[in-house]
Amino acid sequence: MIETLKANLLSPIPLAFALGIVTRLMRSEFSLPKDVYSALSIYLLFALGLKGGVELAHASFDSIVAPAGVTLLLGCITPLSTYAVMRYVGRFGTSDAAGMAAHYGSVSAVTFIAAQQFMQRVGAPAEGFMPTLLTLLESPGIHIALAIGAIQRNKQLLALGGDKNAHGSVREVLHEVLTGRTMVLLVGGLVVGYFMGESGWNAVSPFFESGFKGALMLFLLEMGIVAGDRLGDLKKVGPFLLAFGIVMPLLHGAIGVILGAWAGLSPGGAAVLGTMAASASYIAAPPAVRLTLPEANPTYSLTAALAITFPFNILAGIPIYYSIAQAIAT
Repeated sequence: MIETLKANLLSPIPLAFALGIVTRLMRSEFSLPKDVYSALSIYLLFALGLKGGVELAHASFDSIVAPAGVTLLLGCITPLSTYAVMRYVGRFGTSDAAGMAAHYGSVSAVTFIAAQQFMQRVGAPAEGFMPTLLTLLESPGIHIALAIGAIQRNKQLLALGGDKNAHGSVREVLHEVLTGRTMVLLVGGLVVGYFMGESGWNAVSPFFESGFKGALMLFLLEMGIVAGDRLGDLKKVGPFLLAFGIVMPLLHGAIGVILGAWAGLSPGGAAVLGTMAASASYIAAPPAVRLTLPEANPTYSLTAALAITFPFNILAGIPIYYSIAQAIAT
């Protein structure tokens, strides 16, 4: 375990992320231009979708049905457990608990990419259809969490004689999530990659594959800067959320690894699924929460997701989930 953690910390992706954090701690004004950051995210997500679609074309239905089933199960477990812990252990309000559940019920695509790169580096590559599982996990958790929050909020409003339709509708939330950048690029890339096949991929792979790791390093450098910007907010969230941002990912990650192994995934695939379950969304979830539960405090969810859970997973979580997967496989 210690050697795996050390090897991860000294690899390019965590080092680039750490440099971003240090840059902010030094109070440097450096950051990537917004257009460059946006272009990098488009490149990474579309490349991931294309490659996943090509691999999906080679996968049999039997090989993917069980992993897809446990992925959807995880999409139910993670928001429900997060809401329960926030509401009944942390004693947070309904909207704040539901907002946090939406973030931790969804998935961070960047953490997923980092996990895939880690598995390739240690010689345990995950199954090629993993991007498909990523798209399956992207939105169910958000909708379950927001449904809980909306139901509880509407009960309170009705009790007070208020208007239960004052906030965003389910249709608006669904549109917001399904038409967001992550879903469009991932799902669109999967479809394009599936139909263009291996020959089509070979024609574009020099662009989408050769520069992928370098682009990911630049992206993680900027993510480190973003995370560094939120470190000051740690004082606002309190010790409970500091612990929550580490313990909850470990719990979800272990469940994801166990379910992945049970579904027949390789150790690398189970570890990536565990990483997906352990991650928290900071792209798709925030606008959906803002639309449906505007009273939820974004400081709690964004600080926990970006300043606690994301760094923990990048620096230590991924090798921990892989060690769990190795232990199950032996």
